[in-house]
Amino acid sequence: MILNEVGISIFLVSLPFISNLKNMSLQQDLMVALKAAMKTKNQTALAALRAVKSEILLAQTETGSKEEITEEQEIKILSKLVKQRKDSAAIFEKENRNDLAEPELAQAEVISQFLPAQLSEEDIEKVVVETITALGAEGMKDMGKVMGMVSGKLAGQADGKTISTIVKGKLS
Repeated sequence: MILNEVGISIFLVSLPFISNLKNMSLQQDLMVALKAAMKTKNQTALAALRAVKSEILLAQTETGSKEEITEEQEIKILSKLVKQRKDSAAIFEKENRNDLAEPELAQAEVISQFLPAQLSEEDIEKVVVETITALGAEGMKDMGKVMGMVSGKLAGQADGKTISTIVKGKLS
């Protein structure tokens, strides 16, 4: 657990006994992190991790199976939760409610630890250029094709908004 510049404690899954997290499934990682958050009494981390657990259970019941959901579905769920929190924080900051924005950003930070490493804009740009070349895209009319391919390749590794901005810049 560390303190950010505002003083809110952020739970980081870097405790010594959690070193083997990426070898387990997301649900197992989640349970270990939940237990650690409970032991450290970190309410921000607990709220974020419980939200992730809840979304995963909802996704499992939607499919009607007792089996674990696929890794792609897990990444989609995590990305959605991070995006929700960042969007909420942006709205709160716009309304000058930093007291509400800070916990949202802290929760987004906790949840994003379970996502694959995010690519830099340069790496995203390389993938976009390769895709445009492979598809022979020649303008904004081909943006949908390019976005579909790039989003599929970079699932969970890049924000859709960033991808969209780069694709628009390259196609226009």
